[in-house]
Amino acid sequence: MRRTSLLLTAALTAVLAGCASTGGLHSDAKPLQADQLAASRSLGQTDVSRDWPAADWWTALGDKQLDGLIGEALKNNPDLAIARARARAAEAQAGAAEAATQPTLNAGASIAGARLPSTLVPEPLGGHFSWVKYGYLSFSWDIDLWGGERAAWEAAVGRARAAAIDAQATRLEVSANVARAYAQLGYACKQQDLAKEQLQRATGVRTLTEQRVQAGIDSRLQLQQSSAEQATAEQQLAAANRRVSAARNALSVLLGQGPDRGLDIARPQPLTPAAVALPSTLPAQLLGHRPDVVAARLRVEAASKDIKTAKTRFLPNLSLGALAGLAAGGGTNLFQLPARFYQVAPAVSLPIFEGGRLRANLAGRDAARDMAVAQYNKTLIGALDDIADKLDGVQSLKEQADAQQRALDAAREAWKLAMDRYRSGIGSYLQALTVQRQLLAAEQNAAALHAEQVDLSVQLIQALGGGYRPADDSSTDVSPTAAAANTDSSRGTP
Repeated sequence: MRRTSLLLTAALTAVLAGCASTGGLHSDAKPLQADQLAASRSLGQTDVSRDWPAADWWTALGDKQLDGLIGEALKNNPDLAIARARARAAEAQAGAAEAATQPTLNAGASIAGARLPSTLVPEPLGGHFSWVKYGYLSFSWDIDLWGGERAAWEAAVGRARAAAIDAQATRLEVSANVARAYAQLGYACKQQDLAKEQLQRATGVRTLTEQRVQAGIDSRLQLQQSSAEQATAEQQLAAANRRVSAARNALSVLLGQGPDRGLDIARPQPLTPAAVALPSTLPAQLLGHRPDVVAARLRVEAASKDIKTAKTRFLPNLSLGALAGLAAGGGTNLFQLPARFYQVAPAVSLPIFEGGRLRANLAGRDAARDMAVAQYNKTLIGALDDIADKLDGVQSLKEQADAQQRALDAAREAWKLAMDRYRSGIGSYLQALTVQRQLLAAEQNAAALHAEQVDLSVQLIQALGGGYRPADDSSTDVSPTAAAANTDSSRGTP
């Protein structure tokens, strides 16, 4: 007897030693905190304000038509519709995860007729056709002893909120793209104007040169040169017309409409670059004002919850089941006390030998969290770099635009003087041609710089989150404290 007890003890010890273990598995990645990212020297020379961009930031550009176009795009843009559908799908998955934490109750009823052969079942059951009818009510509940199902639900909720914030990021991207495309249309129209003015100048010079050739002042060489300049101006005008059409088509796509919609867009008014000053809380509050950063943080938290769920799979599980109903055959009354039946079935399970599946699953969850943290860190670093780059570009373009305006004023004055000298016979055609080309280049550069100023101001607003405000609840708590808590909980061992 004692020998048998020793054998049973040894066997039990071997079984328990073979139970699945989480030893050696953990996630090492740590989310960056705002104070770890040095940006004071890059951003220190910038004006500081107390406010982040407004939700309707585009109104600062000063064009009512643009306001309407952005509203239309936010209603009809296909990319935004896709993002919203993804958010709804993620919300449905969160609902399914929540349902998995709840008990289930099912009911059913059936009636069936059959004839059992007497060769298999003796009489009185065999050899006769009879009816069997029953009804039942079943209950089952997988008791979440260790919180694994709840953690899975919380992870699904986190991903649903991240998907909803992704939709906000798409909304920001769509509105910014419409503003930039609208500014590009305005620039294309300005290029069209410059091409028309250049054609008028080239035509005027050719007419004047032809008169001078007839008067014997110039040769046919100058006339052919002026004809070539006129033809080049005609080609540039055709190219400018094409750019206007392309800009209108690009806007139509963003509006979720066909190409004819672009034809109805009036010529944009000259846009004023939005005046943007950095918020005084940058970079600390950037964690909550960039939708892509907030969504990345929520995915880190969801991945931490997944780790907790995976760890609970190593632990014993308790489930409850119950079944009750009524059954009767033939013409017997179903609704009577003898027809009742019932069953209660509590169950306990413990993984012992599972071929490494649980460890592989946990290792995968750890790796998924490490990837989520790396993606979050990448997004945060990229956000600060994006702001610094756009800010530097805005400041540089302002200096360039001021210098280019001085160059344009000088080129216009030089063109006036050159044409006066050419008409009076003092100046040469070569001088007029040189000054004409300088004026065209100055006009084109000035228009391009202004368009870049508008474009970069929009990009800077987008880099600052474009008016996104985090929801005022714990779902968007992206503070370092919350991150540390999630990191610590993901490393615990059951």
